[in-house]
Amino acid sequence: MTVLSGRRRGANPSGTGLGRRSLRVRLVLFVSVTLVAVCAVMALSTVLVQRVYLLGDLDQRVTDAAERSQGGLQRRTGGATDLGFLNERGQPAGTLAARFADGEIIAAEVVTEDGRQGVLTTAQRAALQGITADGSLHTRDLPGLGTYRVTALGGDGVPVLAGLPMADVQQVIDRLVVVEAAIAAVGLATAACASAVVIRRQLRPLGRVAATAAEVARVPLDRGEVAVLARVAARDTDPGTEAGQVGVVLNQLIDHVEASLAERRRTEERMRRFLADASHELRTPLASIAGYAEYMNGGNRTIAPELAWRRVSAQSARMTGLVEDLLLLARLDEGRPLRRTEVNLATLVAEAVWDAQAAGGEHDWQLALRLDGPVTVVADPSRLHQVVANLLANARVHTPAGTKVTVVVESLETSRCVIRVRDDGPGIPPGLLPSIFERFTRADGSRSRMPGEEGGTGLGLAIAAALTQTHGGRIDVESEPGRTEFSVTLPTAGRSAAPSSPQL
Repeated sequence: MTVLSGRRRGANPSGTGLGRRSLRVRLVLFVSVTLVAVCAVMALSTVLVQRVYLLGDLDQRVTDAAERSQGGLQRRTGGATDLGFLNERGQPAGTLAARFADGEIIAAEVVTEDGRQGVLTTAQRAALQGITADGSLHTRDLPGLGTYRVTALGGDGVPVLAGLPMADVQQVIDRLVVVEAAIAAVGLATAACASAVVIRRQLRPLGRVAATAAEVARVPLDRGEVAVLARVAARDTDPGTEAGQVGVVLNQLIDHVEASLAERRRTEERMRRFLADASHELRTPLASIAGYAEYMNGGNRTIAPELAWRRVSAQSARMTGLVEDLLLLARLDEGRPLRRTEVNLATLVAEAVWDAQAAGGEHDWQLALRLDGPVTVVADPSRLHQVVANLLANARVHTPAGTKVTVVVESLETSRCVIRVRDDGPGIPPGLLPSIFERFTRADGSRSRMPGEEGGTGLGLAIAAALTQTHGGRIDVESEPGRTEFSVTLPTAGRSAAPSSPQL
């Protein structure tokens, strides 16, 4: 049975293959291979061009030698095998000449190194067979003499064959190959070294960026206070270079990480404060209920049982309301959709103002409708009523008696409408405005409650903001001594989201 290895066949376990080498090594190898290919193409082209040129020159000399031989034979009176013209001045060593008779070579000689004539052997003559006297050039290997370039001329003159050795041409080509190989080797070595140095220098910024990333990666981000993280130096953040672009992006990533960590710390602090406030708010009614229950179980009763039961019921209702508010906020945080239907905003706000007037008759309540026509929004009527009721309750609880509270419903030209709740009370402290819509935020110090009235839980405005956002709207606040205004901006029915069936 064949056992299959978990490692892919052909994989390099050492990790030293080309695919796993560093970018610096791969760049040097790529440049070197490219230069080798370019040098090889250039050298081959040079050799081929030079060979064509030398062969062309040799062919011309062979043709000239054949024409001189033919002319020399016409001036001589010798026999059919006379090759005495080879003794004439100017014939280089290695020049070959032959005579034809009925297509057969009947005489063939070559000029030797000492200037004399040497008769070709039978094997050498056989190598020249098949050459016709048409002036075409041929390359033949003659045993003992080497490679020759030969041609034969006939026509009206005496048929004759002439040839010159190719040894000189081959020698020049060989020397050219050696010289080009030596120059290419030196050039490639120099280019490889220069490329390695230049690439190393150019990749140094990338190495520094990697070092910065490694330094940031070693910082424990999951616990404790995180100090300021390292940044890529300005010299390595030039957007005109690839390494600089990486440095810029890494700095942006580090900024995002720091911002996320800071937000996480703020979220954790808000959560701890939220849990502490929620625990405190729940502990107070629970302590009251436990106290009254213990008192009723005791023997010494100075308070009527009916009064004790009313206080227990009141504290229970307070605790139930707090739990329901917390549950509503949790559901809104989860993104649960609301039950939506078309709601006449003017009617809803008017009913909320009447309810607030009944609960706070000591305030001056005003309602103003600045509408071009009926204003309809797609919303959950009970939840939207809760938004308006919370804003009105906030104005009633945190302002003294006689405060004028004006509620304005206004339609805007941008297919939106706005609800403004304005009062002329003492205002909100400037330091409290940034966190006014956070949970368990109170302004008891500057906006005093009425004597004997219990304080709220600090969840009303947070619920109003969350519900407004869920309806696709926005809630804002502006406050100064003598004027505080909350504005709720909502999209009208034409721009509201489509109704959804699930309910909170």
